Amino acid sequence: MRISIFAFLILLVTACPGFGQETNPPVVPQEHTPVFHQNVNLVNLFFNVKDKHGGLIPGLTQNDFEVLEEGKAQTIKYFSAETNQPLTLGILIDSSLSMRKMLPEEQVIAGDFLRHVVTDKDLAFVISFDISVDLLQDLTSNVRLLRAGLDRAKVNIGGGGGAGIPGIGQGPFPVGTPKGTLLYDAIYLGSSDILSKQVGRKAMVILTDGVDQGSRTRLREAIEAAQKADVICYVLLLFDPAYGSDMHDMSQVADVVNIGRQFGAVVEEDNGNLYFRG
Repeated sequence: MRISIFAFLILLVTACPGFGQETNPPVVPQEHTPVFHQNVNLVNLFFNVKDKHGGLIPGLTQNDFEVLEEGKAQTIKYFSAETNQPLTLGILIDSSLSMRKMLPEEQVIAGDFLRHVVTDKDLAFVISFDISVDLLQDLTSNVRLLRAGLDRAKVNIGGGGGAGIPGIGQGPFPVGTPKGTLLYDAIYLGSSDILSKQVGRKAMVILTDGVDQGSRTRLREAIEAAQKADVICYVLLLFDPAYGSDMHDMSQVADVVNIGRQFGAVVEEDNGNLYFRG
C-alpha cells in the first residue's frame, strides 16, 4: 500500500435531536466540579488514520467511517481530507566528533532539502547535537536563515582545545552535564519543546551515525515524545567507518515513530578525498 506523508481528515458530524440535552437532573460530582451542558447542531472531529505499523492511510472516504453517540449512529454531514496543511519541520544535525568528516556533507544535504521542501507557509528549525543540544535557528520560513543556522554547526568536543570537558559549550536546552553525542536528548527536546506546540503536519529529519553517548533521555522516552507530538521521523544514516554506526536504534526511531524511512550512506577516504556509497 502506498502511504502518503500526511493525511489529515476533517469530519463534521450533525447531532441527533436532543443531542447534549439532559432528561434527568444532572448529578453533581462529589468534588463539586462545575459541569456545563450545551446543545449543539454540528460537531467538528479532527483525526488521522494509521495502519498497524503506524503509517498514515490515504484515500479514505466518508463511507469508510461510522460515528456513534451513546451507541446511536450519527449523520456525517460534511467530510473532507486536508492534505495541504502547513508543514513544521525539524532538522537535527549530528556535530559530534565521530561526524567530523561527515559534517560538511550533512550541511549540504540538509540545506538542499530545506530549499526544495520549505515554502512560505511552512516553518522549520535547526538543531545540532554533540556534547550539547543547540538550537541554531528557531522556527522560521526563511530558508536563508535556516541555511545560515546549518552553517553554524561545528564539531564540539569541549572547550580549551583539550580533550574535551563534558558540559562545556552547552546550548540553550537544559540537558545537565552532557558528554559525547546527545542524540536521544535532541529528539526528545525537538519533539516536546518545539513540535508539540505546533499544529498541522510535523516532521523531523535526523542526520546522524545513530550512536548516542551521554543522553539523559532513553531511546524509548525519545520515541514516545515524538509519538505524543505526532511527529513523522526520517533518519538519514551517515557514518565514518572509522567510528561505525548504530542502525538498530535508528530503525526503532524510524519504524516505531514510524512512517519515516531510514537511508544509509558510508563515507570512505582515498588520498584525502571523500566518497559516498548508499
